Amino acid sequence: MNARAQFTRMEDSTQQDWNLIVPEAMRMARSLPDRVLDHLRLLDGDFGGFPVDRLTHSLQTATLAHEDGRDEEYVVCALLHDIGDTLGSFNHPDIAAAILKPFVSEANLWMVQNHGIFQGYNFFHYIGLDRNMRDQFKASPHYERTAEFVDLYDNRGFDPRREFMPLASFEPMVRRLMATPRTSVYKAALDKDGARA
Repeated sequence: MNARAQFTRMEDSTQQDWNLIVPEAMRMARSLPDRVLDHLRLLDGDFGGFPVDRLTHSLQTATLAHEDGRDEEYVVCALLHDIGDTLGSFNHPDIAAAILKPFVSEANLWMVQNHGIFQGYNFFHYIGLDRNMRDQFKASPHYERTAEFVDLYDNRGFDPRREFMPLASFEPMVRRLMATPRTSVYKAALDKDGARA
């Protein structure tokens, strides 16, 4: 792109500036799945002391969910639940949830956002934390769903002998899920721009 907006402060921007910016923003939005998948690939070879690397864990978790008949949105959540490990060493579920938020249901978002504390039931006592920390969420309508996600998929995804589907099998799912946001402050503008296209 050669044409650029001319403002130096956003408050001085004009309709003409935004007529240049919005199409570029749409191109960037369409490439989001590529960037997400590229970032997921960064987990390849990153063991962090675990029995499998972080990409393998993600693929095993998603494979287990897929083989169990979970819907595509759930499977993508399983695939991306730990994508924040490289950027959010102290809050990786928040990173994954932020990426998924515009595209998933409240139940799946809550599950991804809180899976770390629920997984903590299996190991927090070894690192000086309260393994029952998840109990603070007992009143949540998503408590059982998140406990089940950890028990059936996340917790079982550390087996070096377990077979799993390759990332290429999940790529179409990621692309479909991230094609159109369900919720976003920009959704109305995106819908309007889509109508113009």
